[in-house]
Amino acid sequence: MTNQIPRVNAGGNIGQVDATVVPRFAGPATFARLPRIDEVDRADIGVVGIPFDAGTSFRPGARFGPAHIRESSRLLRPYNPAQDASPFALAQVVDAGDIAVNPFSIEEALAQIEAGYDSLIANGTKLVTLGGDHTIAYPILKSLHKEHGEIAVIHFDAHLDTWDTYFGAPLTHGTPFRRASEDGLIDLSACLHVGIRGPLYDKSDLANDEQLGFQIISSTDLDRIGIDAAIEKMLNRVAGKPVYVSIDIDVLDPAFAPGTGTPEMGGFNSRELLAMVRALADVKLVGADIVEVSPQYDHAQITGIAAAHLGYELVTVMAKQNSWKG
Repeated sequence: MTNQIPRVNAGGNIGQVDATVVPRFAGPATFARLPRIDEVDRADIGVVGIPFDAGTSFRPGARFGPAHIRESSRLLRPYNPAQDASPFALAQVVDAGDIAVNPFSIEEALAQIEAGYDSLIANGTKLVTLGGDHTIAYPILKSLHKEHGEIAVIHFDAHLDTWDTYFGAPLTHGTPFRRASEDGLIDLSACLHVGIRGPLYDKSDLANDEQLGFQIISSTDLDRIGIDAAIEKMLNRVAGKPVYVSIDIDVLDPAFAPGTGTPEMGGFNSRELLAMVRALADVKLVGADIVEVSPQYDHAQITGIAAAHLGYELVTVMAKQNSWKG
């Protein structure tokens, strides 16, 4: 390794830039100030950006999400007390850079995402992806299906994202899970939406969604049954399955995440979402994404900080599972 930046030795892994030598506001903004993938000999877990938002239907700007989340992640520290783990000591975690894609052709961009993902996971690296709009979940699931078969999806979102088309277009941020269901990528007995709320086009949207393989824990369900019962329902739904977690940041109420393209009132608060993500410790997590962060609508990095902390919790879950595997 040729990089001369002072870094923390994390149990034999290359860790964060040493904050006692280089202030957190200095230097390049990799995720959590971790090494780039080209600075290490191996990568157990990678954080990769996909700066793509050609599939958005309302406010654009999620193409700037990965850079914003990285910049907002500077204060992340090596020990996670909520999960009692030091993730960067349990696994070699890296910033895997961005998958650069065509901003004018959705079809070509999705093919590039799938190919980029194939390449990154070829040696066993697990990925947490920073979007980008939610269209990117479809090619990611196509890639992961090649190794894991049908996947259980836990989809945190205000919206179903199982609509058929927008303006005749079948590949948008509102359609990835319909396409994944139609292609046989997901386990129809084990998928779940969490946080759904707000108006729909028609009541039939819910019936169609169920046929595509999803159950729902809505925001109002959380009010009714409480966080512990919601977690139990989530874990029972995906038990024993390979699980992909997809977090649209608009699952949070706009008070906690204003910087997004399609905000809906009445969402989760930050503690509720963190609790549900931390509860994934015993599931077989094969990948995850955090999407729809649009920094031009953010204030004081509120949304970026939320996304960065969610990424940290997902990395911690993966790192703990990596240590069990070892």
